[in-house]
Amino acid sequence: MAHLGSRRTRALTLPVGLALTASLGFLPTGAASAAPADAQPTAAVSTDGPKLSYVVNTRGGHGTVKQVKKAIAEAGGTVVVAYEQIGVIVAHSQNPDFAQSIRRVRGVDSAGATRTNPIVPQATTDIGVEQPLSAEQARDAAAKATAEQDPMEPLQWDLPAIKADQAHQKTLGSSKVTVAVIDTGVDDTHPDLAPNFNRGASASCVSGAPDTTDGAWRPKTGESDHGTHVAGTIAAAKNGVGVTGVAPGVKVAGIKVANPDGFFYTESIVCGFVWAAEHGVDVTNNSYYTDPWMFNCKNDLDQGALVEAVARATRYAERKGTVNVASAGNSKFDLASGAIEDTTSPNDTTAATRTIDPRECLDIPAMLPGVVTVSATGAKGLKSSYSNYGNGVIDVAAPGGDSTVYQTPAPPATSGLILSTLPGGKYGYKAGTSMASPHVAGVAALIKSTHPHASAAAVKALLTAEADATACGAPYDFNGDGKIDAVCEGGKNRNGFYGAGVVNALNAVRW
Repeated sequence: MAHLGSRRTRALTLPVGLALTASLGFLPTGAASAAPADAQPTAAVSTDGPKLSYVVNTRGGHGTVKQVKKAIAEAGGTVVVAYEQIGVIVAHSQNPDFAQSIRRVRGVDSAGATRTNPIVPQATTDIGVEQPLSAEQARDAAAKATAEQDPMEPLQWDLPAIKADQAHQKTLGSSKVTVAVIDTGVDDTHPDLAPNFNRGASASCVSGAPDTTDGAWRPKTGESDHGTHVAGTIAAAKNGVGVTGVAPGVKVAGIKVANPDGFFYTESIVCGFVWAAEHGVDVTNNSYYTDPWMFNCKNDLDQGALVEAVARATRYAERKGTVNVASAGNSKFDLASGAIEDTTSPNDTTAATRTIDPRECLDIPAMLPGVVTVSATGAKGLKSSYSNYGNGVIDVAAPGGDSTVYQTPAPPATSGLILSTLPGGKYGYKAGTSMASPHVAGVAALIKSTHPHASAAAVKALLTAEADATACGAPYDFNGDGKIDAVCEGGKNRNGFYGAGVVNALNAVRW
């Protein structure tokens, strides 16, 4: 299960002891290598291994998928769901040689286990404590709110940071636009989310197949509040209650992909993107990385198959008109460097330290081509102390929060973190690139509202063209100890810290 110090849910703890939450891909240059395509699995198979989940990536259409399904059964596997539109099959098997066997089947491009831990019932455990908003803070904020503001909006320094407050004077966004929060679940009963919730575009994809049972998209008691916080940043209604979202007039949907322990496995992510693509979703927000590998190496047969499966799903969604936005992660990594030390993978069994090349080993979905990758900024507009970065990897930046020790907001805001909705009608602060990404998803929704016929590519182009170019600035020493903590490469119009710049909501609705 993820704790707020875990990189899985893009979380970290700042020196002031505040619990923070956050999150973080590249398209494979080719499928993972496979054995001869005309080979078939052996008739006798073992079924005494751990029960694991697999993705099987096929080539061809319905006929090929049908043949591969038969081969999966012969190899000791059970098909959970087949996404024929992208050629990805999710299967379970207790055959220790299942992946090796199925890779030899005609029509299979790649196949790999989505986890290293057997499929077992998961117990719910706490993933960390957010900083709740006190009744006194809420009263103080309400007393300072103007007639045009929701009661807690004075504490939301992040809205004027991207000129969302000015954008709201022109439009709140269109109710015909939907942003799906692919995450830990969304509490649609929250009074700030209920007015804008799109039930028809919501589902649970935890098993790898969509579950549309009423409320399946909600976090259960004891599960993470992460997705509900993200949803509020995007589309909390401007209704005289609580906080205001970046695009408070658009619809928000919940696609639950995290299991009770907070793991985001490949089969769930694939399901999430395909569901969004086929249910009219205009923008997806992805504040996570795909477990159990922080970086998936394309030359590894299992990990390469995971990259291919998620890449197929994101490409499919984009072809359907969906803009996919993802957070860059909280490990202070330079994602454009030649080598990164990964000490946390796999995170569902025993991790082993490895040095990876981020050009070949990808954080998915954030580093996949076509996905908008977002870094985080603090209340002073500088890269957040924890945020990953990388010239040519980061597309845009947005407020994700930082410790007030490093970046203090202007009054009346008192916290350097991001205030948003929490399950049960509550409100609280979090920080991380998980909080930056939904600001960008909200601005993308405003662009789509202003340009309803724009393609996904056009929305992304406007998102970067309308951002406020932000130069690298002075050498980056966020804690003032005289040591340079990160090196920003590139010019004002495109660099490793801010990409094309900090997103601008006012520009999104101006033309």
